[in-house]
Amino acid sequence: MNTKESKYFQKLGTKIKQLREEKEIDQKSFAFDCEIGRTQLYMIEKGRTNPRLLTLIKIADGLDMSISELLKS
Repeated sequence: MNTKESKYFQKLGTKIKQLREEKEIDQKSFAFDCEIGRTQLYMIEKGRTNPRLLTLIKIADGLDMSISELLKS
């Protein structure tokens, strides 16, 4: 990943973590509900990975929002 991509993934991860915490859902439970691995969720929230579209759709569904709302700056 280049620096610009890395910053985008960090920003997205921070947003996902913030939204999850606002709903008072712990990481393990949220990952289970979204049918993704807890380690995968951790890596996404830390901005250390490029999540697949299907994974982002599952996360958006888990947060009760559309994928476009999740990706909006």
